[in-house]
Amino acid sequence: MLRPVIAVVGPTAAGKSELSLTLARTLGGEIVNADSMQLYQGMDIGTAKLTEAERAGVPHHLLDIWPVTQPASVSAYQRLARQAIDDIRRRGRTAILVGGSGLYVRAAIDKLQFPGTDAGLRANLERELERAGAAVLHSRLAALDPAAAAAILPGNGRRIVRALEVIELSGRPFSATLPAYESVYPVTQIGVAVPRPELDQRIAERVRRMRQLGLVAEVRRLELAGLRAGFTASRALGYAQVLRFLAGECTEDAAFAQTITATRRFVRRQESWFRRDPRITWIPAGPDSADRALSVIRAAG
Repeated sequence: MLRPVIAVVGPTAAGKSELSLTLARTLGGEIVNADSMQLYQGMDIGTAKLTEAERAGVPHHLLDIWPVTQPASVSAYQRLARQAIDDIRRRGRTAILVGGSGLYVRAAIDKLQFPGTDAGLRANLERELERAGAAVLHSRLAALDPAAAAAILPGNGRRIVRALEVIELSGRPFSATLPAYESVYPVTQIGVAVPRPELDQRIAERVRRMRQLGLVAEVRRLELAGLRAGFTASRALGYAQVLRFLAGECTEDAAFAQTITATRRFVRRQESWFRRDPRITWIPAGPDSADRALSVIRAAG
């Protein structure tokens, strides 16, 4: 029989990667990335991408597949993720989907269909975004689709543009593209929970470590590869702030302080997204998280 899919989800800095490695070694598994920014080549330090050594021989799929100049496509990711999951399961292994990008997780395992795109309309919206700013477009989205506006951060220009594009093309609210929670695979979802004060501390430490590891140098290299022109990658947490520093718009200290603040805001949105999914079983982060997760998985059959 084909093995069920395991999904390890939760906010940034919760410890999902470490847990997934233990589960993979125990269950004979392979990891499928569901972090939208780890898809990009060279975005390593700022996304906390595991190094080859840290992966400890556990196969990882869908890392470093796109150049930083390529706009994100959830529908393209959906196709690639399902190909990877299907291949892993056919080989008698356990597919372990890991990441904090909620829409990407749902795209991989749920019955989601994504409307097409229109290059001209998208270009017009992106020009308007550059000219008027994300807040103006978010206000328009709030008038057209309040549910979508509530789920998308006012500063997330990429998702705001996509929501407005879908509304224009389909004549339906963008929020209507997310149906009820219904999986295409047998799946057990594990959410890693961290108390808010501890999570805030973890985020601050994580950003400090990224600075020490050389995030500024990484962004300099990626800037030469076209990062600043990358509509999606240039807006990633940490990268956007360092790009502003490199452009002389703020100090380096300010860039990293802003990264901590922006990441803390982002994890609150992540938690809100995942908490709405009734299929997720939450376990506390900690030294016994793997044992707890394995108990949940075995109980689910």
